[in-house]
Amino acid sequence: MSTSTTHAPKSAAELKELLKHDTKVKIAGIDIDGVLRGKYMSKEKFISAATSDGFGFCSVIFGWDMHDMVYTKELLISNRANGYRDLLASIDLSTFRRIPWENNVPFFLVSFLDPDTKEPICADPRGVLRKVIEQAGKFGLTCYAGCEYEYFQFKETPQSLAEKKFTNLQPLTSGMHGYSLLRTQLNTEYFNDLFDESLKFEVPLEGHHTETGPGVYETALAYTTADRMADNAILFKFLAKSIGMKRGVVPSFMAKPWGNLPGCSGHIHVSLRDEHGRNIFAVSDFELQSGRSGAFHAETKFFSEKGEQFLAGVLEGLPDITPMLVPTINGYKRLVGGEAFWAPNAVTYGYDSRAASVRILSPPSVPPAATRLEIRVPGADMNPYFALSAIYALGLRGIKKKLQLSGPPISQLTPEDKQTGKVQMLPRSLEAATERMLHPGSIAREVFGDEFVDHFGGTRQHEVRLWNEAVTNWEVERYLELA
Repeated sequence: MSTSTTHAPKSAAELKELLKHDTKVKIAGIDIDGVLRGKYMSKEKFISAATSDGFGFCSVIFGWDMHDMVYTKELLISNRANGYRDLLASIDLSTFRRIPWENNVPFFLVSFLDPDTKEPICADPRGVLRKVIEQAGKFGLTCYAGCEYEYFQFKETPQSLAEKKFTNLQPLTSGMHGYSLLRTQLNTEYFNDLFDESLKFEVPLEGHHTETGPGVYETALAYTTADRMADNAILFKFLAKSIGMKRGVVPSFMAKPWGNLPGCSGHIHVSLRDEHGRNIFAVSDFELQSGRSGAFHAETKFFSEKGEQFLAGVLEGLPDITPMLVPTINGYKRLVGGEAFWAPNAVTYGYDSRAASVRILSPPSVPPAATRLEIRVPGADMNPYFALSAIYALGLRGIKKKLQLSGPPISQLTPEDKQTGKVQMLPRSLEAATERMLHPGSIAREVFGDEFVDHFGGTRQHEVRLWNEAVTNWEVERYLELA
């Protein structure tokens, strides 16, 4: 399966022909928080950059947070000492598409390189994922993935959000109506635009429906190679927010907007295929009859040995890379409720279990070719590049080390097992998760290296510091009068 879009140019001549009727091009790269940072370029400037090493792009996008506040701790890539110098933005011609809601302006994604070495900077999301995919390639394997987003929507605008100070927001629809055919009739143009414009934008979807909660949708992106999936996942958010602005709707991918309602997940499905296109998580035709001998448990008997090793690698490393799956303060509020909201907060796995951190999908519930793992820890606020990188890096480590599963599936566990320590819990806050990731000898350092871990960890420490300094409405309401 090609990772290129349908009409991606393969040469400078094709590029010039493709853009012959255009005057400008829109480009964007991705920052640490998964925010698209970009601009318009004249066609002439763009073609010049696309047919050379690239163009200069201010490194400050890796020196500040999602609200453009410079990090409290100076980090490696962009700082006062290097003058917030330019990075080299390398244009990826394989990502060409046109933005249908912006008069079909041409659009390309870029990756960020060190201007001196021409190598990917340590924290460029696309570069981090590319390195992991290349590691899989050395095993003769190709990474495939699918992402699902749940997201609340509000009948608001960016201006009304600011005027209301993000309180008393009006949901797009009222009530709890998962999989409702009626609720989509209330905003049918917007609901259908999300699906139809995604197809035109070459971000194909597999499913699109209401989820339980006021104004909640769930959208599943079509399964594809992991690098293309990460691009599609980022671009779907951009599309949803853009279409929403035109329709007077604000979609929110915040993990837990409301304390008393389910949060918004960003579940990720993963598999690996060999050089012949065979899913290596699938069992053989012979094993399909009665299950694989030597399986760790009955729940993995229709899951291959390499699949078990991959799963063991994910489970062993999960607590050390949690910030790459749950990167925000708010994301851990989603996990607090645990199985009550189908949001896992422990290191668990299980066959077709929505209560587990890792759900095994294998025969008999799916065909052998569709055998895969669903990682259910991430929220909708994840950066898909880092989340996919973490999952595959851990899984490949499991295959390389031939790791074995060490505990029973979640169906064999009791709630008391969490209290007794039989089940390992995930970090309960971004602060705890970041401390674990930054710890010397962490699995995160082993698979991603110190440069990335120190930079990414530093950005999460910044987020924690801002949270620790904040005084919330809850504190004021609880303590102002009676303390």
